[in-house]
Amino acid sequence: MTVPSRLVFLGTPAAAVPPLEGLVGAGFQVACVVTRIDKRRGRGGEVSPSPVKEAALRLGLPVVHTVDDGLRAGADLGVVVAFGQLVKPAALEALPMVNLHFSLLPRWRGAAPVERALLAGDSETGVCLMQLEDGLDTGPVHASVRVPITDGVTGAGLRAELVAAGTHLLVTALTAGLGTPAPQEGTITYASKITAADLRLDWAVPAARRHRVVRLGGAWTLFRGRRLKVVDAELVDEFATGHELNDGVVGGLRLVVVQPEGRAPMSWRDFVNGARPLAGECFE
Repeated sequence: MTVPSRLVFLGTPAAAVPPLEGLVGAGFQVACVVTRIDKRRGRGGEVSPSPVKEAALRLGLPVVHTVDDGLRAGADLGVVVAFGQLVKPAALEALPMVNLHFSLLPRWRGAAPVERALLAGDSETGVCLMQLEDGLDTGPVHASVRVPITDGVTGAGLRAELVAAGTHLLVTALTAGLGTPAPQEGTITYASKITAADLRLDWAVPAARRHRVVRLGGAWTLFRGRRLKVVDAELVDEFATGHELNDGVVGGLRLVVVQPEGRAPMSWRDFVNGARPLAGECFE
């Protein structure tokens, strides 16, 4: 088994920060961090670094914005966590890389494994530390850990559990030294990006499926032709369907917090007091 002596870390969003911090805390030498270039946000055009860049600067680590620059750091292993950019075959030939992927491969290869596992009603998911290769999450697996998807867990909560489990998995595996990875086995499924259409509540399907969309975050419907986000809801009848407003219970979901278009989130009661739904009125 080989314990890497010098790493390059490739990552971008907040989910990649704990693994970076975990590696540094465990004493691994991170030669540099590769992340996206700073983005302009808001009307003022202020430049905003990625969460990983902010963490790297706080930890005193050099930051670069291209994979080629990362390859010049003299590392013996690249660690990829939610990088969001394609790593080309030439880079993989120059430097072996492992990828922390938030699913139990080969289930949910692709961009949105956490979201797809929750929406599909999976009872468990997990994290895999895989060898990165020229293919969509096709590489053999060095180590994995299973994480149950508990009733009522939100998308944010599940992601936090997976990040914590993945951080421990990554540090433990690299500390022990990477051996020969095992090929992926099982049925392949793909986790395409989540779109606005995925988050629209379909009142014709059982309430349990709609409740998973609400738990994921960003669920919405139409009321009087305008978008209404459903921020929080309770599952009353998992098999119920329907879209008629009935004292806060709609198709088996009791609405708790909603957000009308252009306004802040509010309780369902406050929304009703302002909107005054008519008898028999429905969501679209």
